[in-house]
Amino acid sequence: MNKDQVKGRFEEAKGKIKEVTGQAVGNKSLEAKGNIQKNVGKIQAGFGDVKSEVKSKI
Repeated sequence: MNKDQVKGRFEEAKGKIKEVTGQAVGNKSLEAKGNIQKNVGKIQAGFGDVKSEVKSKI
């Protein structure tokens, strides 16, 4: 596992927590920020997955 995979999955988890918290307390702003953070983390983790796959093929 590389840094991008770890950081991405960590950001994804933090974003999910913010999103759920925002839903629970009715804070649409927190919910939206959490959703964005979750998706950015997902993209970063995906980039790390691709990077790892390319490195293993070389």
